[in-house]
Amino acid sequence: MSISQDLYPSQDDLLYEEELLRNPFSLKLWWRYLIARSESPFKKRFVIYERALKALPGSYKLWHAYLRERLDVVRNLPITHSYYDTLNNTFERALVTMHKMPRIWIMYLKTLTEQKLVMRARRAFDRALCALPVTQHDRIWEPYLVFVSQKGIPIETSLRVYRRYLKYDPSHIEDFIEFLVNSSLWQEAAERLASVLNDDRFYSIKGKTKHRLWLELCDLLTRHANEVSGLNVDAIIRGGIRKFTDEVGRLWTSLAEYYIRRGLHEKARDVFEEGICTVITVRDFSVIFDSYSQFEESMLAYKMEEIGLSDEEEEEEENGVMEDDDEEDIRFKEGSWEDEFEKKILHGFWLNEKNDIDLRLARLDYLMERRPELANSVLLRQNPHNVEQWHRRVKLFDGNPAKQILTYTEAVRTIDPMKAVGKPHTLWVAFAKLYEYHNDLVNARVIFDKAVQVNYKTVDNLASIWCEWAEMELKHSNFQGALELMRRATAEPSVEVKRKVAADGNEPVQMKLHRSLRLWTFYVDLEESLGTLESTRAVYERILDLRIATPQIIINYAYFLEEHKYFEDAFKVYERGVKIFKYPHVKDIWVTYLSKFVKRYGKTKLERARELFENAVETTPADQVKPLYLQYAKLEEDYGLAKRAMKVYDQATKAVPNNEKLSMYEIYIARAAEIFGVPRTREIYEQAIESGLPDKDVKTMCLKYAELEKSLGEIDRARGIYVFASQFADPRSDPDFWNKWHEFEVQHGNEDTFREMLRIKRSVSASYSQTHFILPEYLMQKDQTVNLDEAKDKLKEAGVPEDEMAALERQLAPAVNSSVAKDRKVGFVSAGVESQSDGGIKTSRNHEDIELPEESDSDDDNDDKIEIAQKNVPDAVFGDLIRKRDENENNGEADGANETKLGALERIKRMKRN
Repeated sequence: MSISQDLYPSQDDLLYEEELLRNPFSLKLWWRYLIARSESPFKKRFVIYERALKALPGSYKLWHAYLRERLDVVRNLPITHSYYDTLNNTFERALVTMHKMPRIWIMYLKTLTEQKLVMRARRAFDRALCALPVTQHDRIWEPYLVFVSQKGIPIETSLRVYRRYLKYDPSHIEDFIEFLVNSSLWQEAAERLASVLNDDRFYSIKGKTKHRLWLELCDLLTRHANEVSGLNVDAIIRGGIRKFTDEVGRLWTSLAEYYIRRGLHEKARDVFEEGICTVITVRDFSVIFDSYSQFEESMLAYKMEEIGLSDEEEEEEENGVMEDDDEEDIRFKEGSWEDEFEKKILHGFWLNEKNDIDLRLARLDYLMERRPELANSVLLRQNPHNVEQWHRRVKLFDGNPAKQILTYTEAVRTIDPMKAVGKPHTLWVAFAKLYEYHNDLVNARVIFDKAVQVNYKTVDNLASIWCEWAEMELKHSNFQGALELMRRATAEPSVEVKRKVAADGNEPVQMKLHRSLRLWTFYVDLEESLGTLESTRAVYERILDLRIATPQIIINYAYFLEEHKYFEDAFKVYERGVKIFKYPHVKDIWVTYLSKFVKRYGKTKLERARELFENAVETTPADQVKPLYLQYAKLEEDYGLAKRAMKVYDQATKAVPNNEKLSMYEIYIARAAEIFGVPRTREIYEQAIESGLPDKDVKTMCLKYAELEKSLGEIDRARGIYVFASQFADPRSDPDFWNKWHEFEVQHGNEDTFREMLRIKRSVSASYSQTHFILPEYLMQKDQTVNLDEAKDKLKEAGVPEDEMAALERQLAPAVNSSVAKDRKVGFVSAGVESQSDGGIKTSRNHEDIELPEESDSDDDNDDKIEIAQKNVPDAVFGDLIRKRDENENNGEADGANETKLGALERIKRMKRN
């Protein structure tokens, strides 16, 4: 055969050819030759490859490169092309020496898989597994499994391959099961899945849990019930139900579905009923109940459809049978006469009735009616000690007393009072009331008698049962029986019984019942209504002896004695009450005791009443003592001395907390003004201002004091009070105070006093501005007034210079008695005003004249616009001065008199003109 000239070495190849002639077994020379001819046609490279491999048949590098180029050549060719045969032959030649190389095997196997050569590929896979070591098998099995999973591969071949693979790696049995399911091999899939679940050492490489595998097995068994045999499906699913508590409803429905597919409908109903009666979660119950109801509905629909289709056929058959009966005996008919005889005999028999639609409807209705009861049973299985669920279960059987009695009986037997959720005694009470409602008092008493013997968690539960029992007796007019019950319930256990209980170590609630306050309260109410005075007092005394009395019982006992005219005994009860209880519980007892005592004796036993009030206010906390002081003061006003009443008010102002002092002083001032007159209140006002009230209350008190002085005509005293109070009023946050002072100066002041007010206003505003700049934020709140002295001290500590005007005031102000200043917290020192020892207030003027320029500031510019109102002063205020004024008028001092009648503004203008 002639060889093409293109395949011969060219002039450029001579260099490589000469080197290869000298050393034909050098891989480096052959590889360099191939790289140099990388752009040459494949046929020429093919010749070079073949020559190189002939010289070096064991070179993996040459074989791998050669095979890859071969694969690139056939990649875009159809699989029927002849080049594929050449490629396969080349792989076979390569594997003669490269049979230990897994990469060559994988390339060959993938090529065969793509060519769809099933037999050749399967044998090649087997040869690869035989040739390669076991450590390399995992690289072969991966494409092998892909190969056998393709469509067109015989099932038997795939099964054998998977079984061989599981011998190599049993952990991939899930892939085999998935393959069996996809191949519809249900029998082997179920067996393999069951073996996996029985293997305790199995670990899912796909992350599936045992529960999920159980569900897959159940679905497989139930959906293909007729295809799977040899497995005890019932036992398998029930084993899963016992082992797994999560979603057992689905397992129950799977078991029922298995019997439905097998045609065992009654067995399926039994499974549904068993599942409903055993699940403990509402979710599982809903799953089973929905499946159950759907099954009944489908059975009913199928039967109705079947009956509808076969009605006409049955009528025709019946007519035919009747005609044939007249002609000949069925025993002489040809065919299976036994079937005909059985059909004729059983015709019309109710057990053989095919039309059971009514029965199926009744089953469905009964199932729907039972749903609430079944759901309640599920909740009770979750917690059989849930009292509320038992009550709901009883309500489900309204109108059926027998069923309710059985439910109550089951409830009281099941519930453990120590584990109960709710109040277990309510079940006993409701049980007894059920008999009472049906007028069976004998059984109701039996139920109550059993109920009081149960060991409850708390004494209150047992006491409630005794009270309900007694109320039942009262309702049926058995008053003596109710009293006997209460005496029996409140009886203290004997010493012998206590000794036995102490020896057992478990003390029941019956041993503590005699100390139940609820029981004694009910008992004393019964005695007051039905018993005698002596028996009722004995019960009250017993309560006090047991030390279980409450303030309300003390008050009730005292009221009871008062109703029977035992007033002194009632007061003794009050005395015992105030000794037993402390505040705040004793408050009601004190108020009732004092009001009753005052109402009873009035002024006849005044000293004793005073002792009671003194004792009460001494033991009462400051925040609750105000009502008692008011009551004490009223006693003195009504029956005692006014002076003592004022003393009580004075004590009250010192005893109440700071937030109530203002209201207490207001009451004090009002009573003093009414009893002793308005001038007497000056001392109280001064005492209130110096008593340490909060700054806002001091300001309020000063305003009221100033109004008092203004009403009395003491203008200078009122102005001094305004000056003193100005230190507590920031002009920016408290404009009301400055507006009142402004009105006061307009009505009663002159230019000097008005200027003084404006100066003080600026000084206070400047002080507050500096204070707010220095002090913390919590002192800058509008509602919390800052003490001016404290603010000035902080300013001084911070290095801020003191206001010059305020410093001048302090220099000119006379020294205040140190003892007086020490006794009081705040003195009248602002704006040159000082307090006097006799309670009066005087003004010390600044003797150095301060010349103010006419247009010094904006406030002075507005002086011409201010109109000071004129008001005639009553003559009674001046006293002897009115007589001197009349004499001056008679002596011809008309000019001076006319000038005095002028307003302050007009006088100032005339002085400027002069």
